[in-house]
Amino acid sequence: MRSSGNTPSPRRETAPRLWIVLAGEDHPKACTGRRLLRWGRAVRVPRESGRSPPPVVLDPYAPTPLSAADRRTAARGGLLAVDCSWNRLSVRGAFPGSGRAHRTGLRYRRLPLLVATNPQHYGRVAQLNTVEALCAALYVLGEIEAAADLISGFAGAGEFLEVNRERLERYRLALRPAEVVSAERLLFGST
Repeated sequence: MRSSGNTPSPRRETAPRLWIVLAGEDHPKACTGRRLLRWGRAVRVPRESGRSPPPVVLDPYAPTPLSAADRRTAARGGLLAVDCSWNRLSVRGAFPGSGRAHRTGLRYRRLPLLVATNPQHYGRVAQLNTVEALCAALYVLGEIEAAADLISGFAGAGEFLEVNRERLERYRLALRPAEVVSAERLLFGST
């Protein structure tokens, strides 16, 4: 039987929208954020743009890890990654926008501990490139297919998901940030 048009159709769940702020610190050819933008998999936003509804901002220095508790906010506002150099990030507080969470109302979240498989930081804990970070965030939020699709075509793509599979699954199943921290301790020892 056909719908009369008054019956709402079931809402199709989609992965959170991906936003990128380019800091312009990386070599353009090695920049995974620029490739995501060029391929239409993410949207570029100005550095000081205020998104409405606000996204979850991936910040390596945020005290709270990303968890299932952030799914609703990410579904509404998306995920925002700042594509910048790890050399600049090594100075705590150099992350563009860090420390402004209370003023702006944004949710700053760090990714749970994972191992990078990109050519620049292979084997290093918590030094993911932009595409690895967004892939991990999607996975943690339960968007497994979207995560795999996003990272396909990048160096180390399949390896990233394989090397981190157990970690990503534990983090995905953690409902609250405290459970993510417990999983990190179990997987990596004392953090």
